[in-house]
Amino acid sequence: MSDYDVIVIGAGPGGYLAAERLGHAKKKVLLAERQALGGTCLNIGCIPTKSLLNSAKLYAHAKDAARFGVDAPGASFDWTRVQAWKTEVVNTLVGGVEQAEKRAGVEVVNAHANLVGPGVVEVNGVQKTAEHVIIATGSAPVIPPIPGVASNPAVVDSTGLLAVAEVPQRLAVIGGGVIGVEFASLFAAFGTQVEIIEMLPEILPFADKDIAKRIRLGMKNVTFRLGCKVEGVQGTTVIYTDAKGGQRHADADLVLMAVGRRPVVDGWGAETAGLAVSPRGVEVDDTMRANLPNVWALGDVTGRSLLAHGAYRMAEVAVANILDPQGAAAAGQVFRAESIPWAVYSIPEAAGVGLTEAQAKEQGLDVVTATVPLVLSGRFVAENGLKTPGSVKIIAERDSGVIRGIHMLGPYAPETIWGAATVLETELTVADLRQIVFPHPTVSEGIREAAWAVKL
Repeated sequence: MSDYDVIVIGAGPGGYLAAERLGHAKKKVLLAERQALGGTCLNIGCIPTKSLLNSAKLYAHAKDAARFGVDAPGASFDWTRVQAWKTEVVNTLVGGVEQAEKRAGVEVVNAHANLVGPGVVEVNGVQKTAEHVIIATGSAPVIPPIPGVASNPAVVDSTGLLAVAEVPQRLAVIGGGVIGVEFASLFAAFGTQVEIIEMLPEILPFADKDIAKRIRLGMKNVTFRLGCKVEGVQGTTVIYTDAKGGQRHADADLVLMAVGRRPVVDGWGAETAGLAVSPRGVEVDDTMRANLPNVWALGDVTGRSLLAHGAYRMAEVAVANILDPQGAAAAGQVFRAESIPWAVYSIPEAAGVGLTEAQAKEQGLDVVTATVPLVLSGRFVAENGLKTPGSVKIIAERDSGVIRGIHMLGPYAPETIWGAATVLETELTVADLRQIVFPHPTVSEGIREAAWAVKL
């Protein structure tokens, strides 16, 4: 008889949610985490970043309040207190996860866990057995071999930048993905001179190109160097080649390395246990099964979605298939990457789900698109005026009217995109979407306006 029903390696969003769900299902669960409960997202990623961004946005709103008839003379910020708020939020939520696992009857250990083989995990040198093993070891920042980066105290990753003792006067950001863009917005709002150096011709390569461009144009206090290749870092100076082949440099007080994250597939026994691993991550099917019997993987380590809510969904799929394989199959409990929304909490915010226009055309789909400005929303105008960027774009198949992508720019986009994800998940058509009643006045009405603007 096994020691446990399930052993979960890694207590990030996917790992802790899977453990909690299984615990409530009366399974005996061991959750092993060698660092902090909550993983990257809760401790050094999503949550602390959003806490700091909230303070930055409040400061920006205060400085801009006069145009709404509210005077806030002498608006200022205290970075020490901003950081204290971040710490309070993180500690509160980590405590919440601890209590959730306790209520579910999950045994949580702060320990290094090593997969020995199917159903066998070594925890702090002691072998434990289980009917099922879930791998949720997450991801880590990518540090490319750029000359002058290694051991350079001026070069930090996202974890280092979250902990800075003071706001830098100048910040150079290598990489125009989500991490780079959000940190650029954050520090630019606090007055830092920010320069983003991106190798591709546009920021946020996963986003619809129209939305990405509008985000960039909306970040007026950030300088963008697109199509540029970083050649090296000398002290606090980034040397790069511009789009025309000329050598340029960006001087800064700090340099943020934000070129992406990689799945953590080493250091916990994947190779010796015989687990199939590709350059993308641990190989799994759509039910999150790995190649070894009763071994599952979810979250960033699979490379299928490096988003916390993607990990949540993978956890739910894996748990459903562990508890009731036949029922899960009948209910279609599988992971669909195409219906996982993305969100960027920059200034301005943006979110999207499904195919971009370019992706749809690459797949040979005959699509029509419609883009409407959010100034069609009464609430958007009332709260933002006419100068704040905001739009909704819909991509639909011409013949069937099936909606293949919805992309939003502007305040509340991340809060609204779940509805668009439902549209994609249930394969609604433009005609279906037009029948949905949106509350008025809300920013979400932009989705309805975009649906009616589609010409099939």
